[in-house]
Amino acid sequence: MNAFEPTKALITDDEVRRALDAATEQVRCNLAEFTNTCQNHSSVRGFYPPCENNQWTTGFWPGEIWLAYERTHDACFRDSGRILVESFMNRIQNRIEVDHHDMGFLYTPSCVAAWKLDRNATARDAAILAARQLCSRFQEKGSFIQAWGEMGKKENYRYIIDCLLNLPLLYWASNETGEKRFAEIADAHTRTCLANSIRADGSTWHTFFMNPKTGKGDRGETCQGYKNDSSWARGQAWAIYGLALSYRHTRDIKCIGIFNTVAEYYISRLPSDLVPYWDLIFQNGSDEPRDSSSAAIASCGFLEMSKYLPEQEASRWKVLARQTVKSLVDNYSVSDPSISNGQLLHGTYSKKSPYNTCTEEGVDECLAWGDYFYIEALTRLSTDWNPYW
Repeated sequence: MNAFEPTKALITDDEVRRALDAATEQVRCNLAEFTNTCQNHSSVRGFYPPCENNQWTTGFWPGEIWLAYERTHDACFRDSGRILVESFMNRIQNRIEVDHHDMGFLYTPSCVAAWKLDRNATARDAAILAARQLCSRFQEKGSFIQAWGEMGKKENYRYIIDCLLNLPLLYWASNETGEKRFAEIADAHTRTCLANSIRADGSTWHTFFMNPKTGKGDRGETCQGYKNDSSWARGQAWAIYGLALSYRHTRDIKCIGIFNTVAEYYISRLPSDLVPYWDLIFQNGSDEPRDSSSAAIASCGFLEMSKYLPEQEASRWKVLARQTVKSLVDNYSVSDPSISNGQLLHGTYSKKSPYNTCTEEGVDECLAWGDYFYIEALTRLSTDWNPYW
């Protein structure tokens, strides 16, 4: 089955405008609660509780604020974004939960965005410190950024597909500082990921273990998916967007070919409304939960890669993005603030299965990254957007 149908309804420019304005107003409503505190990684019965700035996901909420600022140029968004920049500087200076690879998820939408839009010097300094921290996770033997855990231990000697979205922080830092090492590490990790993480059919491994003695690839696992021979939907979406961003920064033609393979697998496994179940093993009619965040991430990837392709090829991905975003707006977006303080319903953070060891949380909820990439996708459709990534 292939869910791509050129005749499916596309979101119109007017619908994009209305949806983006509604999302911006939801951000505005949340400023009072989430300017001096952060949003939890996922909602609880539809509402995000506040949390300390110590999760890997806390950069996405300030990213929403900066997107809202771009939309409105309203000082209330800028001022809240500046307050959160100080929190992120405190976090990196005091090394609060930063011994992992998610520096890009944390510091690109919060601080790189603040530097690009507000020329906030504290934001620039914090993002460069975060990029240096990310480089400290690089394993020379194997050429990859270790995801988490004590450096070098065999059980920790692995990376995950998500890290492709952390690499733009390194390319940005290389351009800002003139230090080539940032970009060299990003290039090396990309090569390792492309060599190991994509299966022959275009599906992806969530996690790939490297051999600490030889530096060669050992094995892949789908730790956050349903089982090892399935493909976790969000991992597939990270690959789609990550490959588009890797091409943006490297112009390596291999990224386009692999993008096509990965994206074709993704769309071949979609249900009729173009929003995947949490693992791509599940098809139309399944009672498993969806993951709307994957659809938002993939849409951003389709739109990003379309900028670099001949028009006939680009058109297909732009059409698919507009179809997907229409489905998200019509069927998954929060239209009533009384039912949720999020943006995008029916996301799945972590779902336990008989074959994985996940802690189940954020199932059928709003997710911090889903909300952010939903607004990013709308922003991409509304203007010639200059990415934070």
